[in-house]
Parts: sequence; structure tokens; C-alpha cells
Amino acid sequence: MFFVDTIEIEGLGNRHYLAGGVRTAVAVDPPRDIDQVIAAAARRGVRITHVVETHIHNDYVTGGLELARVTGAAYLVPAAAQVSFARVPVHDGDVIDIDGDGGDDGVSLRALATPGHTPHHTAYVLQEAGSPVAAFTGGSLLIGGVGRPDLVEPRLTEQLARAQHASARRLAAELPDSASVLPTHGFGSFCSSGQAGGDTSTIGRERTVNAALAQDVDTFVAGLLAGLEDVPAYYAHMGPANTAGPDPVDLTAPARADAEDIAARLAAGEWVVDLRNRVAFAAGHVAGSFNFEADGKIATYLAWMIPWGKPVTLLAESPRQLADAQRELVRVGIDRPAAAATGGPADWLRPGEAPASFRRAAFAELAGEFRAASAPPVVLDVRRDSERAGGYIEGSVHIPVHALHRRIDEVPDGTVWVHCAGGMRAAIAASLLDAAGRDVVAVDDGFDRAVAAGLTVRTAGI
Repeated sequence: MFFVDTIEIEGLGNRHYLAGGVRTAVAVDPPRDIDQVIAAAARRGVRITHVVETHIHNDYVTGGLELARVTGAAYLVPAAAQVSFARVPVHDGDVIDIDGDGGDDGVSLRALATPGHTPHHTAYVLQEAGSPVAAFTGGSLLIGGVGRPDLVEPRLTEQLARAQHASARRLAAELPDSASVLPTHGFGSFCSSGQAGGDTSTIGRERTVNAALAQDVDTFVAGLLAGLEDVPAYYAHMGPANTAGPDPVDLTAPARADAEDIAARLAAGEWVVDLRNRVAFAAGHVAGSFNFEADGKIATYLAWMIPWGKPVTLLAESPRQLADAQRELVRVGIDRPAAAATGGPADWLRPGEAPASFRRAAFAELAGEFRAASAPPVVLDVRRDSERAGGYIEGSVHIPVHALHRRIDEVPDGTVWVHCAGGMRAAIAASLLDAAGRDVVAVDDGFDRAVAAGLTVRTAGI
């Protein structure tokens, strides 16, 4: 009897899998912190004999090479992927026995070439006694969508989009409706061309909801290309790291920073990142520090915004919060914080220094400011382009949060009321503005309440 265990990395919007039978198992697209996979195998009482990659990933550093080294497993990578380390090249149609000999009780994988997300992308069909039961689809067929085709080379984007359409249809043609669809991306990952249309799916369900299976190729490609948004900046570093073969992770505690050290690092232009929740940060923080909540998408947004290679010092409420954030960051190649401190502002400020702070507000208070002020307030929208197109506050300035640190001089003078869709990105933006010496109000509210609060919301083109 086969099993499939899911290891979910919510911050990056990815899923990784351990699958197998009674004695042995395969790890599919493992995360860089491989202890999670090893623990899952231990709980099952199975030995990892194979590690497979669906593709060379663009949104996280893989743990595949290290997991194979530690466990002695065979490391399977699509044959066409150009890598700098020894691996077992996988070709279309290859069958890999995972547990048993592939007979009546055997569990195996069958490789299916599914180019589109990358030129070498390969899906793996999980088979029990030779019958397909699921497909590890990586970045090809996702739940309600497909992986984006624009992460490799701009000149290949349309070609890969057409390949995505063909690959999705190949999967649908070769698999029964009952087969589970088990993608790596699509649960908030920016590798997805759109948000997931559910939490689980089958080939049969995808036939009814997935545009790649419902539309002709030209219609599908036009819609796919029109919906592509900005690529996180750190993606440019993930592919090369995975191609070269990532180093093992080091999750030991960083060097301890005291108040003098924190001040010196800020003076040197380094990034000091406060991991506390946005309410606590707004109430009091070290002047010049930035707020990336540990419970938010810290890996995505910090890696997207920080100049690559710049030293970062982490400020956390507790050792556990620090360790969790450190684990998140190694997954995207921020391997070692320069230093770290735990506690609160009282521990991080030098004697005599006062904490900085800024206001938080709801959309109703912003509406009141519009009514009371002699001139309209400065409203900064830091959502993505697609969110803005669905509706925006009349007169607001738009700079997506991931671009704000480079464009902060474009924010008009005056007190800045900054908002996003729910509050997390607004808090990041408010901390950047506050560090730059601007008077800021962080709107910690859902954008779906803006109209009810009395604000005028326009849509694109109106």
C-alpha cells in the first residue's frame, strides 16, 4: 500500500512530498531544511532511497543534493537540466522502482516530460502495481492553473507558455480522472501564474476548472501572458544556486548583537529587521529598523527587497521566533544573519535612546482625514498591479511594496497613509518610510472595507 505525506512551506507557498510503500520512499522537490523530510521518513519507518526534482527551482534553494548525500539515496534530476554535480539523469518514460519490484504490490514512479515552467520540467506519476494513482506535477499542472513560463529567459516565454498547454493536456490524457494532482507550487507561490483554486484536486476536477484543459492554446497563452506579474528579485539567485549544488544549511544561532552593535550596524547602512508583529513594532521600535513580521511572508518579501548579499541583523521576541525566521530565510539563500538579538526595544536601544513609533489606523479614520483636511491626504497603495486594477482609492499613489525601497523619493511630501490589502505589506512599507524620516500612518485594515468606510474607490480605466 502506498502513502503520500505532504510537507507544506506556507511562507513560500510550496509543498514537498514523501511517498513510498512499506519499507522505502522517495522525496519529491525537498526543501532546503531537510530535517523535516528525514523526520517524516522516521515517523513512517521507511528509508529514503530516491530523491527526485521536477525541475531546477527558481523560488527556493533545494535540499535535494544534501538529502541524497545524507541518506545515500539516488538523486534524480531531469536529464536536460544543466547542473554541476553528479546525479542520475531522468528521461521521459523512465520508470523508477521505489518500494518492491514494481509487481503487484510495488510502488514506482514514471517520468513524464512536461516542459513549460522550465524547458526540462518533468512530472512523476506515482504508480501502485503499475497503475497511476497520483502525479507529482511540480510547476506544470497546478490546482486550477499552471506554473508561470517567464522565469527562464524572456525570449522563451511564449514558447514555454505553449508548452505548458501541451504538457497539461498530456497529463490529462495519460492519467485517470481519479489520479491526485500533487504540485509543488501554487499555494501562494509566485512561481504560480495565479492563485490556487483549492487545496486538493484530481485530474478529473482539473478538466472542469483549469484553463489549460478548457481553452484552445491561443486563448490560453494570451490569458496566461496577460496575467503575469513582477518576478521576485531573489529568483535570479535561486536557479544558479540550484544548478551549482547548494551548500548544506547552518541553522546554529547567529552572533549576539547588543544595543551598541545594533546602532553600529544601522550606521553602516546594514539592514536591521524587527520580526515582531506589526502592532508591537508600530508602538515602539529601534529607529531605522524595518518590520518584516515573522508570521508573514518574511522569506518572500525580505529576500525580494534586500539588496542581495547585504548583511542583515534580526531582532526577535524570543529564541524560537528567531530560529523559525532563520529557517525561513535559508530556504531562499539568506544563509547566515550577520547578528541577532532577542527581547524588545528596551534591550535593543542604548541608554537614553527613545524608541521610534508611528500611528496605525483603519480605513474609517482615513475617510475622516479626507473629510477634515483642507487638502487630500497622501495615500500610498503598496499592493500589486493586479490588485490595484481591481479597485483603488481615488487620488492614491501606487508603488508596490517590493519596489518602495528603490522609489521612496517618489512618495509625495506630507503625512503618508499607507495601505495594502490587509495590513502586513503596509506595515513593511510604513517601516521603510519611518526609517527614511517620513511621518507615516499604517492602515491596518482590509481593503474590502474601504468603500463602507466612506472612501471613493475607482477601478482601472474609470
